[in-house]
Amino acid sequence: MTAHRPAEQSRPALPAGMSMRDLLASCAAAAAVSTPPRAPETAQSAPGAAPERREAA
Repeated sequence: MTAHRPAEQSRPALPAGMSMRDLLASCAAAAAVSTPPRAPETAQSAPGAAPERREAA
């Protein structure tokens, strides 16, 4: 007795939509765009100096 095999389905070969390099580049670009900018670094004051005070707006 032979096993029943479904008729070979004729699926069109789908080429990849984009290369792996393009995919990784687009992910890196998305991460760069969606990451907020870093806060500016505060100036290092001399040791023992009073901390800078900010007035409320």
